[in-house]
Amino acid sequence: MSGEGMLYDAADIEVLEGLEAVRKRPGMYVGSTGERGLHEMVFEVVGRAVNGVLVAGGGCVDVTLTPDGGVRVADDGVEVPFEDAVDGGALGLEALLTSLRAGPEPDGRHLAYLGHFGVGLCVANALSSRLTAEVRCGGVRRVQEHARGVALAPPATVGPTGTSGTTVAFWPDADMFETTWCSFAVLAERFRQVAFLNRGLEISLTDERPAGGVRKAGFRFPEGVQDFVAALHAETDAVLESDVIAFEREDPRMAGTMEVALMWGSSREERLRSFANSLFTREGGTHVDGFRDGVGAAVTDWARGRGLLTAQDAGPGADRIGEGLTAVVSVKLDHPEFLGPIHGRLGGDEVRACVGEAVQEHLGAWFEARPDRAVAMVDRIIRDRHRE
Repeated sequence: MSGEGMLYDAADIEVLEGLEAVRKRPGMYVGSTGERGLHEMVFEVVGRAVNGVLVAGGGCVDVTLTPDGGVRVADDGVEVPFEDAVDGGALGLEALLTSLRAGPEPDGRHLAYLGHFGVGLCVANALSSRLTAEVRCGGVRRVQEHARGVALAPPATVGPTGTSGTTVAFWPDADMFETTWCSFAVLAERFRQVAFLNRGLEISLTDERPAGGVRKAGFRFPEGVQDFVAALHAETDAVLESDVIAFEREDPRMAGTMEVALMWGSSREERLRSFANSLFTREGGTHVDGFRDGVGAAVTDWARGRGLLTAQDAGPGADRIGEGLTAVVSVKLDHPEFLGPIHGRLGGDEVRACVGEAVQEHLGAWFEARPDRAVAMVDRIIRDRHRE
């Protein structure tokens, strides 16, 4: 082949900067220009509101799907000014809305990730035909309007207020997305998960679009992951046959906390859900490996101590232990080590060791405190093993 007419040099390189890059290649920032990408954009905005509430120690996030195709997200979280802190501290809301360099919010165990990309508010702003941001801070309400990522004017004071928090309303750009119709069911399921994983958080979802009338859903779970396991169990087993075993522990070795809840039921199916900083880890990871290590060790130790297994017998495999098991494993880390571009799997060897040790200790103590129940549970696992 001739190389004539195929020269390529620096003049052919197109450099995209700032929000122009987002609008040129939206799929790189939210995963797709279809419904999935649309929902990722919503999760980015709701995630910022959730974190504002969690930092405040609890509160409410209200999400509304408006008849004109907009999404309104209001929270009563900490005060957030438009301007950056003068001492070089926290970024103001305007910077988060308009600058890619502001980046997503920093890592930390008290922050929840709702979306898988962690791109921040600026991407949602760039991919919206218009956006309105309101802050309630210092007794004053201030509002700023944006169009396709560009601020139309400086923030304006519109009146007094006796509350704190933010409200962000945005209209996904039909030029960017194949659809701008959000699924109520998809959003509700994700908000339900996040409420389970963060005690003290309340999330409501209101859909004003249906011609037949407004529909609403609200989520708040005082017992956290313990409530989550009970709800998962109820999906296949009508009766809660035994107590949910649950514990929470902080471990400085993994720079974070863990919350674990589990129970065995009559179903043969295993229902295990894992999360890192409230993000669903679809492919599992070291927190799941540690959980399985701990459960296997606790069951094996207890069975050998009661003569259900001899010292020569191998412990039951993960498949037997998992039959009828419903569990939620949630870790919140200062610096989560996600593997893969969409954070589907958690890394970190120290996480596996810490979770495994904690699960073995807590489940073993639960067996010792309730020997009659433990016999029934462990004997079922061992008996099934000997049928193989």
